[in-house]
Amino acid sequence: MKILVINSGSSSLKFELIDTETKKTLAKGICERIGISNQIFTYKNKVTGYNEIEKPTPMQDHKVAIQVVLEKLQDKTNGVISSMDDVDAIGHRVVHGGEYFDDAVLVNDDVIKKIEELADLAPLHNPANLMGIKVIQKLLPNTPQVVVFDTAFHQTMPDYAYRYPVPEEDYTELKVRKYGFHGTSHKFVSNRASELLGKKDSKIIVCHLGNGASISAVKNGKVIDTSMGLTPLAGVMMGTRCGDIDPAVPLYIMQKRNLSASETDTRLNKKSGLLGIFGKSSDFRDVQDAMINGDKRAKLAYEMFCYRVRSYIGSYIVALGGVDAIAFTGGIGENAFRAREGICRGLEFLGIELDYEKNKEMISGDVEYSKPTSKVKIYKIETAEELMIANDAARLVK
Repeated sequence: MKILVINSGSSSLKFELIDTETKKTLAKGICERIGISNQIFTYKNKVTGYNEIEKPTPMQDHKVAIQVVLEKLQDKTNGVISSMDDVDAIGHRVVHGGEYFDDAVLVNDDVIKKIEELADLAPLHNPANLMGIKVIQKLLPNTPQVVVFDTAFHQTMPDYAYRYPVPEEDYTELKVRKYGFHGTSHKFVSNRASELLGKKDSKIIVCHLGNGASISAVKNGKVIDTSMGLTPLAGVMMGTRCGDIDPAVPLYIMQKRNLSASETDTRLNKKSGLLGIFGKSSDFRDVQDAMINGDKRAKLAYEMFCYRVRSYIGSYIVALGGVDAIAFTGGIGENAFRAREGICRGLEFLGIELDYEKNKEMISGDVEYSKPTSKVKIYKIETAEELMIANDAARLVK
């Protein structure tokens, strides 16, 4: 089946057309700065190798952006389909599914209503995600649409893991609890790790490490805990997010700096993490390079990041009652050997032995980086969130 995967943001729209039978991407790209000045369109035909890189393209709203995408996919010269009849379904990424959804669902009026209800929990994402769904409804009314939620995979957490120790009415009335994010990636990577292990009954820790980072503990295919919480701000230190801190810290900063709640939210979400400590960049590659050149703030940022991920691994080993594999994924997890090295160093007493020499090698595909003597497998697994969304869409449409 051919599935068009759409990830609609407030001013951007990523797309990827996937053949789920061959698991091959036929075309992909992104519309950027939608509704803002200097809109640009990037398109890659993965069949022929044709590329359009950052082509200036007028896109005053998401409807026009999606029309640009559909026209390009059907282009007689550089398209990959003859008509939209070749597309069996549209798969959408939606950030927040709350407690309503523990799996992907076909779009209907009730699903749209629930996504709208959850906008307060993801004000920057759900409304933007919903724009893409509504535009497709108008442009392609007869094409089935499927929604895959970032939070769905984490809905298997037990109540003692997802509940916060706040007054009961804050949970029952405001739905304040841990939800977790990056669920599509955690699902794909944990499934792949189980395949590599050769057993379904497994205890796996997934480290999705990028500019946004989250850890999950997956037992027999089900999440029992994850690091992100009510919002993606919780958990490990990230590119610009602080991760776990004393909840009194933002209150103290607000008071001392006379900041509003919105200003404090911006400070913790966009000015903290690696950027806050290093001061020059939120990119882990820049942190590594500066650390090698003797930058003390870069070294501190690196050590803090590795320590916090390592701490979550330790706590999740306890939660799982042991661990069969640790899987690294995401931009940092897949590409930064120093991150894997810094995180695994010191865990040998738990049977986690990284092959430090092999770990330095940039090997494409899924790779085992643990020593033969290691009791715990250490994998680098290339995540494929779009393929996961496409597979879920194909499954439901079938």
